[in-house]
Amino acid sequence: MDLLEAHGQALRAFGDAVHAVDAWDRGTPCTEWTVRDLVNHLVAEQLWAPSLLAGATLDDVGDRFDGDVLGDDPVSAWDAAAEAAREAFLDDGVLERAVHVSTGLLPAREYGWQMTIDAAVHAWDLATALGLPCPVTEPLAERLLDIVRPWVDEWQGLGIFDPPVPVGRGASPTARLVALLGRRPG
Repeated sequence: MDLLEAHGQALRAFGDAVHAVDAWDRGTPCTEWTVRDLVNHLVAEQLWAPSLLAGATLDDVGDRFDGDVLGDDPVSAWDAAAEAAREAFLDDGVLERAVHVSTGLLPAREYGWQMTIDAAVHAWDLATALGLPCPVTEPLAERLLDIVRPWVDEWQGLGIFDPPVPVGRGASPTARLVALLGRRPG
């Protein structure tokens, strides 16, 4: 599975969960976030993508996407932001560029994988919070495991994810993925 296919699947997985939200103030596996906070985080990330992929720096974007980016219609905010991010990733040649991120310049492909991993793991978080089946497919989880394993130790030092959680040998790829990134699969 290539980056663009994985990215599209992860956005759809998160979007499916967003469209199923029935209580925005419900808690999530990200203990400091409600469902609304989690969706706000992902919408803000998607809003950054078109500017960063077009060559903008963090200073160029500034604080434009700080705070509440959901407004009165979180579902529509997600749909619009996800569509704009997806279109930006599909632009010809965009994956051959470099992207300005908080740690410096990053190859756009790596940025794309990071965005894909975040969308997939947060799709699990949101579905879990809502009591829904996991929307992340096993093939997507397998591919993301291959991508994330080399980065896990580096990410631990940044405080992006909690330390890995042990799972049994028979755990599904999705359970292994979320456990590797600090979640406790059911």
